[in-house]
Amino acid sequence: MDRPLRVAAIHDLSGVGRCSLTVILPVLSAMGVQVCPVPTAMLSCHFGFGDVVFRDLTDYIPRALENYQELGIDFECIYSGFLGSEEQVDHCLEFFRSYPKALIVVDPVMGDHGKPYKTYTKELQTRMGELVSVADLITPNYTEACILLGEEYSHEPVTRAKAKSMLVRLSELGPKNVVITGLSLATGEIANVGYDRDQNAFWRVTCDYVPVSYPGTGDLYASALIGSLLTGDSLPISMDRATRFAEISIKTTFSYGTETRQGVMLERSLPWLTQREVLKNYQIL
Repeated sequence: MDRPLRVAAIHDLSGVGRCSLTVILPVLSAMGVQVCPVPTAMLSCHFGFGDVVFRDLTDYIPRALENYQELGIDFECIYSGFLGSEEQVDHCLEFFRSYPKALIVVDPVMGDHGKPYKTYTKELQTRMGELVSVADLITPNYTEACILLGEEYSHEPVTRAKAKSMLVRLSELGPKNVVITGLSLATGEIANVGYDRDQNAFWRVTCDYVPVSYPGTGDLYASALIGSLLTGDSLPISMDRATRFAEISIKTTFSYGTETRQGVMLERSLPWLTQREVLKNYQIL
């Protein structure tokens, strides 16, 4: 092609806090992939700061899609994340239908630490299943995986057998590739685990535990995963690359002791993504 690979990223844009589009844009750009943001909302800061300036952009999404089609702009990937309403689900589905050859990635951002986010009603959780059903790849955390499967969240470590069962059942909802992030395994490891339905292959990539939680790390991971897949890496290598980058970013930030709601200091870790290091730390689950 005479242009870089192109991703339409349907996410919110928070000015302060390093999450969603402020993470997605630099990560994919560092990997040589062009990001075309389709903001669902504008926020002065993410909600972790309390009262913020918020502007809903639901009506912008279909107009942007119409304009892109009029101009003949193609995308190799459509990537959706946090959504604020059921109407935005409809707009995402229309985006997906409009680019049938694109890689469809859904990060079903609905909750964390065993609880759904306050904005995610039962109706919106159900409708998230519609996006999952037409996705090629989904990247839920453990909480979101439980919500999608209609299971109770447990604080107990997850056995390898249960992890594999969850991956398969999530794939049966539609996507051929599934990655669950941040699982505490019964082996004592923290891992991101994945499943490739076409090859019936299960993978895990472990990472060190750091006793802190930063906003935007899911966006960081999913963006690096997408960039790696689009530029030719296999699923396990892409998982490995995304895990290493997230781990480097988290450890770097933790060493400085910065305020957690500011997010990770990806400005210091982005150069690692440009090195295209050959990775081999992934393992069979």
